[in-house]
Amino acid sequence: MKLKIALNSGILRAPRTGIGNYVAELALALQQHSDLELQYFYGTSWRPQLAGAAMPGYSRWAGAAKRLLPAAYRMRRLLEQRCFDRGTHRIRPHVYHEPTLWPLDFSGPTVMTVHDLTHIHYPHTQPRDRLKEIERRLPPAVAHASRILVDSEFIGAELRQQFNLPLEKVVLAPLACSAIFRPRDEPELLPRLDAMGLAYRRFILSVGTLEPRKNLVLTLKAHARLSPQLRTRFPLLIVGMEGWQTDELSGALARAVNAGHVRFAGYLGQDDLASVTAAARIMVFPSLYEGFGLPLLEAMASGTPVIASDRASLPEVAAAAGTYIDPQDDDGLAEQMRRLLEDDALWAERRVAGLLRAQAFSWTRCAAITAGVYRQVANG
Repeated sequence: MKLKIALNSGILRAPRTGIGNYVAELALALQQHSDLELQYFYGTSWRPQLAGAAMPGYSRWAGAAKRLLPAAYRMRRLLEQRCFDRGTHRIRPHVYHEPTLWPLDFSGPTVMTVHDLTHIHYPHTQPRDRLKEIERRLPPAVAHASRILVDSEFIGAELRQQFNLPLEKVVLAPLACSAIFRPRDEPELLPRLDAMGLAYRRFILSVGTLEPRKNLVLTLKAHARLSPQLRTRFPLLIVGMEGWQTDELSGALARAVNAGHVRFAGYLGQDDLASVTAAARIMVFPSLYEGFGLPLLEAMASGTPVIASDRASLPEVAAAAGTYIDPQDDDGLAEQMRRLLEDDALWAERRVAGLLRAQAFSWTRCAAITAGVYRQVANG
């Protein structure tokens, strides 16, 4: 008899960013485990297949609902719980896996994935209604969960300390990146780069949702400190969908774009993102806090050297392949950017180190650990 797994995949209704990519890649890798039968819950419906694309217009619809409806998070929760209950009554899953901080009620074994504790360290970067719901629901969810998967040792230690959890309840299952992130030569990328007005290895890349935690303002300041010649030769390309509390960032970004050395691409699909990641000279990721930092791994796997904050999980992910900076030091970031832009030997060394480091991560490994946890909790 196969082990039935209810995987909450509602995040796949939105354009894919970190957690959405996690759900999609993990689900694909789990399909290789023949003793598992995955059933995907999409908020109001169940399917035996993994969704291939986001729901059209989902971000606009969801954003409008949050702005216009009082207690939108709770109303959505009630609707989803009702649909979830109907499905679990019919499917009778052995294990429920929740990949976010919002587990639904389930009487059987529950596995959670906790990617970070941003709401604790940076509560001001969260929408107020969302923060209230997380604070209300997360402690009982953590207590109820049979096992909790984490992306890094860093977040595992934080989680155990914050909630006083036993060592065996928290399981490390490191993320990986899609196989689409790989080294590519200029001829392969030229058509797409031409369409975007970019040149191969002649721009700096920044990837992340536009929110304060990603520290994009520091990247803008550091890029502005480069010499006019370097800024012209290596413009800054910013990729990311709009998040929250972006007033300060929006103004700084608009001024930088108007100055002519910064380009804002907004959200990019996986194909375009993989292309610009492989084509960039360097990728800059000075985030204030991350539970993993998937863009770092995607860049290293693509052969693009990375500059990262020296905080949270980022040194654990990039290890010796990363170049690290204080996330409050724009002068320090500007200097490391300059070194990797001007020193070809250093750039080549960092590129090789990143490619080697990326080989330590795979979705096969992540799925094997996850499947092992499913079997363990299903057997009591």
